[in-house]
Amino acid sequence: MSGTTDLEGAPAGYWHRLDDGRIQCDLCPRYCKLGEGQRGLCFVRGRAGDEMRLFTYGRSSGFCVDPIEKKPLNHYLPGTPVLSFGTAGCNLTCKFCQNWDISKARADDRLMDRASPDAIAVAAMETGSRSVAFTYNDPVIFLEYAVDVAEACQALGIGTVVVSAGYITPEPRAEFFRQMNAANIDLKGFTEDFYRKLCSGALAPVLETLKYIRHETDCWLEITTLLIPGANDSAEEIEALATWVADELGPDVPVHFTAFHPDWRMRDTPATPSATLIKARRIAREAGLTHVYTGNIHDPEGQSTYCGSCGALLIERDWYVLSDWRLDETGACIACSAPLSGVFEAVPGTWGAQRRPVFLGAA
Repeated sequence: MSGTTDLEGAPAGYWHRLDDGRIQCDLCPRYCKLGEGQRGLCFVRGRAGDEMRLFTYGRSSGFCVDPIEKKPLNHYLPGTPVLSFGTAGCNLTCKFCQNWDISKARADDRLMDRASPDAIAVAAMETGSRSVAFTYNDPVIFLEYAVDVAEACQALGIGTVVVSAGYITPEPRAEFFRQMNAANIDLKGFTEDFYRKLCSGALAPVLETLKYIRHETDCWLEITTLLIPGANDSAEEIEALATWVADELGPDVPVHFTAFHPDWRMRDTPATPSATLIKARRIAREAGLTHVYTGNIHDPEGQSTYCGSCGALLIERDWYVLSDWRLDETGACIACSAPLSGVFEAVPGTWGAQRRPVFLGAA
């Protein structure tokens, strides 16, 4: 589609008219039904006149160059910088949201920077970023903008990375993920009860998204689950999640268990103990997963990558800093020659833990 950066937004796809005069958004499983002037739950897609529009096209809550490991992606171009940005809004209502100031914001509250897709691609090239990440809030709700940015990036040899909860319907799912080079999908829990009570959503569409990415696209896939004490951290649920991933997606799909901290509407829930994450990693590995990581805690062992064949240390990490690198030029273990699943180059990047804000201005 042709882009625009005006405050009226841009035409949005994936909707149809209803017999009662409303229009229905078909982008995600919420299927919001809208009268004139109404917005969907995400607040960024809404009806204007007799069509759906995306009100955050060309507008961002800010840009920053991050380490790719912060997404988190441990098997996609390790050590490289990624130009990260988001917009506003979300199509889930997670009570534990760790980015609530962006994801729960309305467009006009947070959107400061304007940038065309071409300007973002050029900024990525000029900052030395190997990829652009759609993150901070869920990019499926600004699909048209993200797809246009991805196409602009591809023209310059820049990759695109998506950080999403995967709450999207089949047709837009296909358009969205076929444009992406890597994805980290937030699998928030492994029960419908968790999704219904804490996210006002459903688990099944997310599982379908995971299977689609893994089996129907070339997009590299990793998964993150934020473990919340008393909500989704039982040994039984972790084992069930890990078993499903191993059986349905494959044992080499990396899974990250990260620590919750009290936020948004769960400020009375305690932070996740480090021991919970370390135990979750052990359970998941025993259930058949090869690459399981811990996050938001200091745990070099749980953040490093090991060979699934011989067990040798392949990539040593301390937070976002890489130290030891034991892959050959093809991305295989130097000890036993077993290939490591992912997207690797002959040598790792050296970006480290830097976080550098970028101002694109009006573009």
